[in-house]
Amino acid sequence: MKHARGVSLADARQLILDLPDVVEGTSYGFPSFLVHGHFLARFRDDDTVLALRIGSIGDREVLMEMEPDAFFFTDHYKDYPAVLIRLAKVPPPLFADVIREAHRHVSAQKPKRPRKKR
Repeated sequence: MKHARGVSLADARQLILDLPDVVEGTSYGFPSFLVHGHFLARFRDDDTVLALRIGSIGDREVLMEMEPDAFFFTDHYKDYPAVLIRLAKVPPPLFADVIREAHRHVSAQKPKRPRKKR
């Protein structure tokens, strides 16, 4: 039996914002989600794809092997521990697990110190 696929933009956004210490901010001029000043995720490609920081490039390889239609990356992310997620293709339970694990990883980092005003 196949599981339902697809997570709406609104559901994805809410899931991320419901995690502890997540705030909306900007990354490279785009709306994004941050934890203690560290990049967690942002929507791209007309909000059909979520760029998500994950624990390692090895984690990305596992996700792409499990669900190649949902998880991918571009050359821009080649050397960075991130994965791109097609919202329309990802099984919702897996999406939630991946988001929570990414949050756990990012929130374990030391908070960034605020930049001094010039």
